[in-house]
Amino acid sequence: MSDVVPIDRRAALKQRSRQAIVDAAAALLEEHGGLRFTVDQLAERADVSRRTVFNHFATLDDVVTAVCSDVLGGLVDTFVENALAVPAVDDTPAAMFAEVASALRSTELVGPMAYLTQSLGGVEMRVDLESPWAATLLLRSFNEVSRRFSVAMAVRHPSADELEVHLLVNALTSGLIVLYHHWLAATGATDDEESRTVWDGYLERLLTAVGTGYGAGPTI
Repeated sequence: MSDVVPIDRRAALKQRSRQAIVDAAAALLEEHGGLRFTVDQLAERADVSRRTVFNHFATLDDVVTAVCSDVLGGLVDTFVENALAVPAVDDTPAAMFAEVASALRSTELVGPMAYLTQSLGGVEMRVDLESPWAATLLLRSFNEVSRRFSVAMAVRHPSADELEVHLLVNALTSGLIVLYHHWLAATGATDDEESRTVWDGYLERLLTAVGTGYGAGPTI
C-alpha cells in the first residue's frame, strides 16, 4: 500500500492541526489571562509537536492574532448570512452602507470584545499606548476582519467600484477600533446590559458619522 497521502487529505489534516492549535491557544489565553504560556505548553494542549506549531505560525503572537481574528470573524459571518437572506438592492455606496450598518447593529460584539480583553491580559493591559503588544494584535485582527469583509462585499456587489468597497469597509472597521478604546475606558470591558447600551450608543455615533459620507447617496 502506498504511503503517499492524497493532497486533499493532507490539506484537511493540515487545517485540522492549525485549528487545534488555535483552539488550544484560546483555551490557554482564557485560563492564564493573557499570553503567559510557552510553545511547549501550547503544543501539548493541541496534541501536536512543537515543530507543527511553527509550521503553521512563526510566533506565538501570530497564534493569538488568529484567535482574535476567529472571535471577531463573527461579524463577517453575520454579514454573509444576512446578505444571503436579502437580495442586494444595488451596488451604490448608499446601499452598501445600509447593508453593513445593518450587519453591525445585528452582531453581538460586546461578548467577544470582553473575552478578547480578558484573554489579552485584562483591563490592566489597556489596549492603548501603554500596551503596544495588545494594541498591535487587535489591530492585526481588525485588519483581517476588514479584508474578509471587503471580500464578502465584493462578492455581494460584483459591479461596485473596488475602491468604494474598501473605503467603506475600512472606514467602519477603523471606527470600530476607536469605539473599542472608548468602550473599554467607559465600561472596563464588562459583559452586561449596561456595557451593551454604552456600545450601542457609540456604534450609532460611528454610523451617523460615516453615514454622512456614504449614506446620503451620490452628490453632484
